[in-house]
Amino acid sequence: MRADRLLSLLLLLQNRGRMTAAELAAELEVSVRTVYRDVEALAAAGVPVYGEAGHDGGYALVDGYRTRLTGLTAAEAEALFLAGLPGPAAELGLGAVLTAAELKLEAALPAELRRQAKRVRERFHLDAPGWYREADEVPCLPQMATATWLRHAVRVRYRRWYAPEVVERRLEPYGIVLKAGRWYAVAYAGDGSPRTYRIGRIMDVQPLAEEFTPPADFDLAAYWREHTARLQERLWQGSAEIRISPAGLARLRELAVPTVIDAAEAGREESPGGWRHALIPIESLTHAEGELLRLGAEVEVLGPPELRKRIASTARGLAGLYQDPPLGRVCTGPCRCGQ
Repeated sequence: MRADRLLSLLLLLQNRGRMTAAELAAELEVSVRTVYRDVEALAAAGVPVYGEAGHDGGYALVDGYRTRLTGLTAAEAEALFLAGLPGPAAELGLGAVLTAAELKLEAALPAELRRQAKRVRERFHLDAPGWYREADEVPCLPQMATATWLRHAVRVRYRRWYAPEVVERRLEPYGIVLKAGRWYAVAYAGDGSPRTYRIGRIMDVQPLAEEFTPPADFDLAAYWREHTARLQERLWQGSAEIRISPAGLARLRELAVPTVIDAAEAGREESPGGWRHALIPIESLTHAEGELLRLGAEVEVLGPPELRKRIASTARGLAGLYQDPPLGRVCTGPCRCGQ
């Protein structure tokens, strides 16, 4: 480990120039005293590193010195596929490997390409999870990733949303997918075709000394496309007939999923006023009620009758709640209604 740290220290000085002991300690996640010892070790090995005291001091390499020890290891090369995803790389246990790989890559680049790489990091950032959603806790992710990579079976305890809630499964993990900030394992459980397991619901992983070989024709990307398409088909349980105003359609574009937006935009435009008459897919009456109420008076539900009745009932309840004074309440003192 110390050899890796010495190389990282050397590459930091080569790529960034003069750095203080405190800055090096923070980057390498060691103490300042350890940095002092490591710098002495580099100097003893013939590396032309020197230190300057004072406010603007720090450690630096003699001008023109560059190491050629920039070859990538196999693990670091694999980690480069996650170079735009430092958070997921850390969750997979590859955070330190990714940092080392980036340092080596930087050191190997010509000066102009290093400047371009720096500009990219300064100007672009990828945040995979969706809004207003807590990140999954995935303590079992590294074990699942290792089993997937080594093609080893595992025994897991898995928490489902239906009874029995906790089940035990022997899984052969074919692949791992990160979707909207959530990790999923595509695994074979010995009962037909592969299934999808949310890794955040895996409570415990026990590695097994049993190797497996996925089917020769298994394609993880193709499986995931088919899986999401099947989910999408099962998602829509019916449809709703609506009239929606231009303002409502603009708001719908901000709130709804593409399938609903496309259906609304494909509707017949009425005149005057620009309202549209459309048939949109819905998950359920309850879900549709909540989603369409977000558009207020900019949408009118024409059918099905049960959905129209639900929204009308909710609208009457809201009207009563916001009356001045509210329906059924008698003002006994100063209040917002002014009575």
